[in-house]
Amino acid sequence: MSTLANILIFTLIGSLASLVGGFLLLAREKLAYKISHVLASFAAGALLGTAFFDLMPEAAEAVEEAGGEHGTVFLWVVIGVIIFYLLERVIHWFHHHSYEHEKDTKHDHHKKPVIPLIMLGDSVHNFIDGVAIAVTFMVNPSLGLVTALAVAAHEIPQEIGDFGVMLHAGLKRKKIILFNIASAALAFAGAIMAYFIGKRIEGILPTALSLTAGFFIYIALSDILPEIHHEEKKGYAIAETISLLLGIVVVYFSISLLHGAGGH
Repeated sequence: MSTLANILIFTLIGSLASLVGGFLLLAREKLAYKISHVLASFAAGALLGTAFFDLMPEAAEAVEEAGGEHGTVFLWVVIGVIIFYLLERVIHWFHHHSYEHEKDTKHDHHKKPVIPLIMLGDSVHNFIDGVAIAVTFMVNPSLGLVTALAVAAHEIPQEIGDFGVMLHAGLKRKKIILFNIASAALAFAGAIMAYFIGKRIEGILPTALSLTAGFFIYIALSDILPEIHHEEKKGYAIAETISLLLGIVVVYFSISLLHGAGGH
């Protein structure tokens, strides 16, 4: 099977996973909220494991083969973290100003225009997920597989939360489903763009891997884990901790098995 076919298939898997969480919420809301934090902890572990055990070593190896310095990998990882931080700052800046305008015009201190913020954030995340899957598949199919699994793992709990916010904001279920299908489709746009750019400019792959590692680290440490701490669900602390460690361990052994089978 061609590299492009693999990219499209596993991007589809990641996109379907992003919808699973939402449909689970629509079908069984109480169950979805009950397991979402445990799934989120696993997703954070999977993202961290993928960044440190797979993406960064692959980037370092690619840089070494090209005769470059390993330090450039860490530089681009940090740049990836900063890019995502700045992106979220911009999104929240627009959110803050929209909220202030909402208060001034409607005198409603509780209604926040969070839906556009969620839509923009989802769309950006899905696009980057597609880029990550494509870039890693071009380097090594086993790396691409692990990345696709990590993407799927963090999309399910994220979509449970996003669907929930949209429902409680009064958005109709049909509109929520249509938006999320359209947003998930952006992963294909990111994957296809990365594939053709990567094919033309091979030297961009180590940088792209490093940036993706930075994105994953930021998502896990800045978005997912603080949200879990903020909720403070009683009786879930041990389960969430075990789930986080399990995510890291599963990715570590998956990478070891896949690389061993591939002789890489």
